[in-house]
Amino acid sequence: MSPPPLGAYAFLSDCRTAALLGPDGAVEWWCAPRFDAPAVFNRILDRRIGGAFELLVEGADEPARRYTGASLVLESRWTGPSGTVVAHDFLAVRAPEAGDERGIVPVGVLVRRVTCERGTARIRARVRATPDHARTPPRWAAVDGALAESVSGLVLGGDPAPVLRGEPCLDAELTEGDVAELRLAHGDPALARAPAGPLLDATRHAWDAWSSRSGYDGVGAEDVRRSAVVLRGLLDSESGALLAAPTASLPEWPGGERNWDYRYVWHRDAALVVLVLLRLGHPEEAGRYLRFLLRNWSAEHGHLRPMLTLDGGTRVAEETLGHLEGYAGSRPVRIGNEAFDQVQLDVYGQVLDAALVYQEVAGDLTPDEAAGLFAVVDAACARWREPDHGIWEVRTRLRHWTSSKMYAWVCLDRGIRLAAALGDERPPLDRWRRERDAVRASLLAHGYHPGVGAFTQVYGEPELDASLLRLPLLQFLDGRDPRVRATLDRIDERLGEPLAGGGRLIHRYDPRATGDGLDGPEGAFLLCSFDMVSALVLAGRTDEARRRFAALCPRGGPLGLFAEEMTGDGTMLGNYPQAFTHLALIEAALNLDEAGRTEALHAWARDAE
Repeated sequence: MSPPPLGAYAFLSDCRTAALLGPDGAVEWWCAPRFDAPAVFNRILDRRIGGAFELLVEGADEPARRYTGASLVLESRWTGPSGTVVAHDFLAVRAPEAGDERGIVPVGVLVRRVTCERGTARIRARVRATPDHARTPPRWAAVDGALAESVSGLVLGGDPAPVLRGEPCLDAELTEGDVAELRLAHGDPALARAPAGPLLDATRHAWDAWSSRSGYDGVGAEDVRRSAVVLRGLLDSESGALLAAPTASLPEWPGGERNWDYRYVWHRDAALVVLVLLRLGHPEEAGRYLRFLLRNWSAEHGHLRPMLTLDGGTRVAEETLGHLEGYAGSRPVRIGNEAFDQVQLDVYGQVLDAALVYQEVAGDLTPDEAAGLFAVVDAACARWREPDHGIWEVRTRLRHWTSSKMYAWVCLDRGIRLAAALGDERPPLDRWRRERDAVRASLLAHGYHPGVGAFTQVYGEPELDASLLRLPLLQFLDGRDPRVRATLDRIDERLGEPLAGGGRLIHRYDPRATGDGLDGPEGAFLLCSFDMVSALVLAGRTDEARRRFAALCPRGGPLGLFAEEMTGDGTMLGNYPQAFTHLALIEAALNLDEAGRTEALHAWARDAE
């Protein structure tokens, strides 16, 4: 049986865990009690043995679905032969108490509340838990008026009460006005018994209160609001860290091997996360995220690891789950990620870029935090001439990636300006300026390929790379510089792909020409497709940027969710929903909204010296 297309899944989050619901109403992915825990439902990765929390209305087709208000409460409307049923599915949250900086507080329960709105309807539910990524059989028993699964710690309650028939089940006939509830908690029987109505009200209130802090009403306002809610759902309330995506091993090509676990925190997201959160009126979340990085990074002999776990760990083993067939037969299914051990020198600039924008807006970095940041600049001084794995984490040989040199320049430039903003005289500014100028000279001499007429992927080689769309966004060169405009054109010519129905997609690179060590193709990168929009704005090609943005945004479907990649026919690929895609969408909207006064958005990135 083929799985639903990725774009048909709904996303739920309580900012500590996340779930994906298929179009038929089944929860096919949920990791509890935190984002990176083993999956207790994983049908999305195996239609044969994967677990799911099923809910259906007898005789009804797939429901019409939408999110209510500015929340992650999913409303599904089934119309059956004798009546209409409305379900509200959500991971319960509440607003914080005074002094609680979390913004949104997870409650710890997955709720499914079903109301018969008209006529009569029969509903059926089944909880097929598959603990530890379906490696361990579940063991259910009745405990304290609920049903408890001892391997995963799940506890199920409901009204009417579910019964054990090998697995927890509910079969109920509803008439107009009747309500049925199922509450699946982790470890707390009291939550499994809590009435769903107050939980629903508190969840809606918390999301609406958070969203109301942003008054953005410019270009793409509705898409920006939905993307902001998705990003908040990927911000871990306990640590403040941003998850790249809530899923593992959703393929970058059907049947291919490019399947990775994204339930971790990448430094390379830092600057865009901080900029977007600040611009949309969420300085607390921006500060918590940046301080998570400052508190937990590990600089070992000048080596800044490219990623972290949610609790600040710097290593997690990568393993293959050979018993799972993978989404659409895409193997291997991987959990963990060995990119923790890579050398990615671009991360130095990503972190300093985030720190500068935060200081310029919020202005409350401490001397100790500044000292840690200055140590990163010193490391970039010492290491920028080295080869690395690059921003795309290519697992073959180390190379002199142009984007890594670009971010080395960013690190030095932002470090110099951060010291000035803080009035801090500790750093060796003369040395930093010399090295910054040396990086710039190196980039202009070796990153720009005269034969191609563009900045290219690796020093001295002709392949294109869409990471270089950020050259003007980082203010390395003005967007109207002929070399920048030519680079945009060459990237579009060689890495662009028409999108059915209008618009264009951008691939990050050509996998065959790059030699990334993996077999098969991949989809176009939505991050890069939105980055092209932003770059075109800074290049003065605003009309073209608007057309591209207008063509891309509807591809998120009625739920407004984007994966990492997309094919030319609009099929989503890769882990879903993807934070970086939603960040780039928001940045593109902000750039378009500031068109003609674009410097207002990127003023913090200008080289003041």
